[in-house]
Formats: sequence, C-alpha cells, structure tokens
Amino acid sequence: MYAADQEKLLSALIADYHEADLPAANRAMLDYAVKLTRSPGDMLREDVKALRAQGFNDRAIHDICAITAYYAFVNRIADGLGVELEVSGETTT
Repeated sequence: MYAADQEKLLSALIADYHEADLPAANRAMLDYAVKLTRSPGDMLREDVKALRAQGFNDRAIHDICAITAYYAFVNRIADGLGVELEVSGETTT
C-alpha cells in the first residue's frame, strides 16, 4: 500500500470507519470493538458469532476482546489518576 493510500485509509478510519474501504472481516472486528467499548453490557453471543462468520477463530476473538478491554482499562486508570496526554514532548490538558 502506498503512503498516499495509507493516509487516505487512516483519514477515513478517523472520520468514520463505516465509510472506509475495508474488508468485511476488518469491519466486523471494528464493530465488535466499538460495541464492547461503548456499551459492554449489550454484548451478546451473536457478537462473537459475527466474528466467527468472518473467519476469526477463538484465539483471534479472545485477542480482539482482550486488547479492546485492555485499552479501556488503561484509559480508565489514566483518567482516574488525572494523567495528562503528552504530545511531542509537551503536556496537554
């Protein structure tokens, strides 16, 4: 993938991944991660079945779930402790 194509994909993912040109498996993975992040209490077995239908095995599904949960955990810890984001060596608020 060329740098310009990568930049276009990244911009589309940032704006709205639903509009990005993605394989169905990648879109299913993102749908799962977004749902787990935004409304974890709404997760159903069907969400896992949707990943399996796209070819993800149990290990891959575990990894998707664990990485998504880990990022949520780390963000909650950072937010709870008032950790500020560093950008290019500077602290922002």
